[in-house]
Parts: sequence; C-alpha cells; structure tokens
Amino acid sequence: MKIVIIGGTGLIGSKTVAILRQGGHEVVAASPRSGVNSITGEGLQEALTGAQVVIDLANSPSFEDKAVLEFFETSGRNLHAAETAAGVQHHVALSIVGTDRTPENGYFRAKVAQEKLIEASGIPYTIIRSTQFMEFIGGIADSSVQGNVVRLSPGLFQPIAADDVAALVADVALAPPRNGIVEIAGPERAPFNEIVARYLKAVGDPREVVRDPEARYFGGRVEEHSLVPLGEARLGRIGLEEWMRQSQQR
Repeated sequence: MKIVIIGGTGLIGSKTVAILRQGGHEVVAASPRSGVNSITGEGLQEALTGAQVVIDLANSPSFEDKAVLEFFETSGRNLHAAETAAGVQHHVALSIVGTDRTPENGYFRAKVAQEKLIEASGIPYTIIRSTQFMEFIGGIADSSVQGNVVRLSPGLFQPIAADDVAALVADVALAPPRNGIVEIAGPERAPFNEIVARYLKAVGDPREVVRDPEARYFGGRVEEHSLVPLGEARLGRIGLEEWMRQSQQR
C-alpha cells in the first residue's frame, strides 16, 4: 500500500514513517524539504499519485491566531483537491482532544476549522484527536512561568508519548475509514499541575508548580475535563515515569 505522510519528517511523522515501512508499505515522507508543500501545492499531485492513504501531520510554523487558521485552511483545501484527483481512499488527520471545548484557544479553533474541512471534503476519513504529548511538558511549563513559579490549572491532564501516538496513527491508517473521530490518550490521568510538577522534579528543575484554577493554557481556560477524553479512548502503553526513564537513556 502506498501511504503519503504530510509532515513526515516531524516528531510524529518520522516515527510513523518508520513503523509503516517496517510493515512493508511504500511510504512517502512528504515535507517542504522533500519538495512537497501543502501550502503552495508544490509537489502534492506527484506525491499523491497512486496513494491509497494520506496521513496529515502538518503543523503551522506560527501559532498566532490568524496565521494558524490560514495554515490549516489553506493546507486542507490543497490536500483535499489533490486527494480527490488522485483517488485517495482514506484521509487520516491528527487533531487534539478538546479542540471544540476551548474556544478561547486560537490554535484549537484552527484545528476545529481543519476538522470541518475534512468532514465536508467527501473523502473517507478518520480524525485522530490526541491529548498533549509528553515531549511537550517542558515547553508547557516554560509557557506557564510567572517569575520563578509555574502556574497551572488543576484540570485533568492525560499526556501521551510520541511513540504511542505514532503507533496508534499507523494502526488507524491501515484500518478502514471511520468517517468520524478516534480519541487517543496516555495511560494515566491526573491534575495538570501535579503531572508537570512530577516532570520538573524528575529532571531536576527547581521551579515551584502552583495550582491555579485561573491559569490559562495558551489563552484558553482549562476546566476539569477540557483536555481529556470524555468518552471511550484508545490508550497508549507508556506511562510518564517510563517515558522519562527512556528519555534520560537516549
């Protein structure tokens, strides 16, 4: 099977490429560096020729509200046009758990717009909504610093390791289209501030984590269930402590 991965050189893309190639599939790791650009349309038609599945893992270089919305809408329209012309049978896209529950977050609003384009495209699809990646916990802490204190909501948090994300993305890509949403999450759920505090302690970061119900997450208010699946979800196998051990060994 020929599978094209848009954003195939990124964190999740590179891992997904390796898994699918090991499974014997023909995989194109598409990115601007390889001459495939979903924003300009350059190289898209050539890359998608003969492809049965397209996995969209592309991400905006800017998180500014207007720029990120334009990125996902432009990329989505170009991709769907090229997929229609190529006869692609399954469009898989990676989104975020809670996108539709945090309207103050501009990035989440852009992902909602991306999802709506997918649903209206007429191409069989599966949208994978994932919780936040463990690899981003340090960056989340940095974005929540005030002075030498990290202020975070006690809302529930269920981070997932990138290795688990890639394995689940590959599995969904090889299954029939759901024409709906699959949610994925890490194996452990706990308050946001507690998980980040455990991470910082493990890496020797002395900053204090403060529980603050008013703390925002990239502009959005975090309620108890804003960032975790509300219903059934497929869970990764790698817990936070195991992921931190693996990270330290690499």
